[in-house]
Amino acid sequence: MHKIFVHPLPVRIWHWINAFGFITMIASGIQIRYIGLIDVISFKTAVDMHNFVGFVLIANFFVWFLFYLFSDKIRVYLPELRPMKHFIASFRQMKYYGYGIFKGQTNPHQVSVYHKFNALQSMTYQIVMLLLVPIQCVTGVLLWDVERFQSAITLTGGLRVVDTVHVLIFIFFAGFIFIHPYLASLGHTWSAHFKAMITGYEEVED
Repeated sequence: MHKIFVHPLPVRIWHWINAFGFITMIASGIQIRYIGLIDVISFKTAVDMHNFVGFVLIANFFVWFLFYLFSDKIRVYLPELRPMKHFIASFRQMKYYGYGIFKGQTNPHQVSVYHKFNALQSMTYQIVMLLLVPIQCVTGVLLWDVERFQSAITLTGGLRVVDTVHVLIFIFFAGFIFIHPYLASLGHTWSAHFKAMITGYEEVED
C-alpha cells in the first residue's frame, strides 16, 4: 500500500459541511412535512433551521463549484466522451459491486489524483452536483418566499410543481444519505475512505 493525496482541504471542508447540512435538512424537512405526526421540535424552529442551513448549503455549493472551476481538479468531473469505454467501465463496476466484491476480487477501478471516481460514481456525481443540487437550491429559494418569487413560480408551472420537484429530490437525497456511507465502506478496509476524507490521503495498492 502507498498513499496519494486525492482530497484537498477545501473539498474536505465542503464535504463535511454538506454531510451534516444534508442530515439537518432531511430531519427538519421531515418535521415540516409531517407536522402534527412528528413533533420533535416546533414547526417554526424546524422552518427557521431548514432555511438557515439551506442558505449555508447554497453558499457551500458555490465554494465547491468555484474551487473546481478555477483549479486543475476540474478534471475529476470531466465526463468520459467515449460512450463504449464508459459503458464497459460501468458494467465492470456493476459486476464488481454485485458479485466480485463478495468473492474477494480486486476493485476494477484504481484511484488516482485526477481519476478518483469510478465510472458509476462519475456519472452519479455529475447528475447530483450539476443537476439535482442546483434544482433543489432554486426550488428551495422559491419556496422560502413564495410571495416575492410568485412570478418565477408561475413560470415554472406553479407552486404545486415547484413543491413536488423539491420533495422528489428530497426523497432521492434521503436515500442517498444511507447509500453513500455504505459505498464509502467498500474500501480495502471499512474505514479507509472515511479516513481519506479527513486526512486527504487515499491508500492504494502497489
